[in-house]
Amino acid sequence: MNIQIYYGKKNFDVQKAERYFKERRIPFQTMDLKKHRLGEREIRLFLTGIGTENLIDREDKRVREHPACYYDRAELLIPAIQEAPWLMKTPLVRNGNQVTLGYQPDIWETWK
Repeated sequence: MNIQIYYGKKNFDVQKAERYFKERRIPFQTMDLKKHRLGEREIRLFLTGIGTENLIDREDKRVREHPACYYDRAELLIPAIQEAPWLMKTPLVRNGNQVTLGYQPDIWETWK
């Protein structure tokens, strides 16, 4: 297993995800979106695995002011997310080609 936790800011769900993997002694990497620039392939994986509607944090006031909040096509969202990764909800937990959004230990238990 090669677990990666992507986050924009440390919130309670990020801490719970880190704690989940630490308690089970599962190695993981944390990827701070302020420092780590996402590639097109990673963003496509997030969009297909989670969906366009769920990936963008449309409840955040700062995100609603950004034009990308109203995009519905992946071709438009990919460059917008590359420039402003804070548009996404976090934590994004990735294991290879499998991706989850938020704290979802039921799904993580099935990962091998």
